[in-house]
Amino acid sequence: MKLKKLAILGIATIATLSLFAACGKKEGGGSGKTVGIAMPSKALERWEKDGNYMVEQLKKDGYKVDIQYAQDVVPTQVSQIENMITKGVDVILIAPIDGESLTDVVDKAEKLKIPVISYDRLIMNAKGVDYYATFDSTKVGELQGQYIVDKLDLKNAAGPFNIELFAGAPDDNNARFFYSGAMSVLKPYIESGKLVVRSKQVDFNKIAIKNWDGATAQARMDNLLSSYYSSEKLDAVLAPNDAVAMGIVSSLKGVGYGKADRPMPIITGQDAEAASVKSIISGDQTMTVFKDTKQLAGVAARMVNDILTDKKVEINDEKTYDNNKKIVPTYLIEPVAVDKDNYQAKLIDSGYLKESDIK
Repeated sequence: MKLKKLAILGIATIATLSLFAACGKKEGGGSGKTVGIAMPSKALERWEKDGNYMVEQLKKDGYKVDIQYAQDVVPTQVSQIENMITKGVDVILIAPIDGESLTDVVDKAEKLKIPVISYDRLIMNAKGVDYYATFDSTKVGELQGQYIVDKLDLKNAAGPFNIELFAGAPDDNNARFFYSGAMSVLKPYIESGKLVVRSKQVDFNKIAIKNWDGATAQARMDNLLSSYYSSEKLDAVLAPNDAVAMGIVSSLKGVGYGKADRPMPIITGQDAEAASVKSIISGDQTMTVFKDTKQLAGVAARMVNDILTDKKVEINDEKTYDNNKKIVPTYLIEPVAVDKDNYQAKLIDSGYLKESDIK
């Protein structure tokens, strides 16, 4: 009888310990696994935000995180990813500086069966890209183009109106989607003559801004203004993101735009950076496309967790994103146009920015 009681007590103790162990286990099933995150740079505010959001979520799910920023130097990013592979991380999230330059290092990850998620920008020419988390890049451009159409009332106004076009970094695959999306809306008005590109610079490679650099955009805008707008009024500028838009704003203000007798043209943007939101409020930049990086980081973190816990990874696009080696399964998030009228609801009330960020 005493032996039977001891046996029952032993079973109860084991059950209790097992229960405590189960309660102590992280919901995400991290169990000490490590996630490598390779980000382009801290030069753009959004990349740091993306990184912080992902680290926060992944740690909450129980994972260790190795996050590296390459400061827009491609060989540095390649080296950082190689180090992650050498250390034996369990999955790698990569926001590439140059989507064309990571084929070899992604192939190394594939050979070692390390899953790779392309983040926001698509990694090209590599079979080892397992998933892609991004915003609807074509939609971003469509929103920018449609905003110009609506604000100039191109469907009804006689015109013509002068516009100049800028595009993003030539080595960023997304930049081409942004531009094609915008041009799908603007091109009919350019062809009809209602929109006039006085510089005649419409080819992507001619108008692309390396590294999305504001100073480079400012220099190009300076040249356009001095060459084509000494007496002509500029009505709109297609700017692909906020950094480029800020350079354009500086150039325009330098020649007297932004005054009562010479209002700023319509200037688009993307990323909802705090400095650009301030610019929108003050009437310099006109709009930006808000891409909720917190939401995107959450999608990426969920992908990681699904992969490492052997769950089905949720995607919503299996047709669009061809990296020249495969159609990469993708989760797309819808972007939102933001201007002076709705920034409070979309950016402040949602918690994406604080009031203090834009004062």
